Amino acid sequence: MNRFTIQSGKSHIRLPHIRLTYLIIPIVLVAFILCLTFIGDSTVSRQKESLETALNRDIIHCYAVEGFYPPSLAYIEEHYGLTYNHDLFFVDYQPIGSNMRPDVTILVR
Repeated sequence: MNRFTIQSGKSHIRLPHIRLTYLIIPIVLVAFILCLTFIGDSTVSRQKESLETALNRDIIHCYAVEGFYPPSLAYIEEHYGLTYNHDLFFVDYQPIGSNMRPDVTILVR
């Protein structure tokens, strides 16, 4: 006759599931943060590659059109429209001569 008896309103809380949740949530958060960091690093490396390609293209184009290599980085920015994030990248542009290719180094700040 257990069918007609009223049971008390006790709810059973399963502690192992709650403890497991407390362990899984930090692991998921750490994994998410690591993924975001990896994506950010790969984006910066792609931007650097793009800047290197654009700078080399503009240097070669200047030599082909004008007959001399650009005297400065500002010259390339002014005459050939080179734009980049000055806060993110440091470009060391060392002209060697008007008929010798300049030495260019790009560093991420």
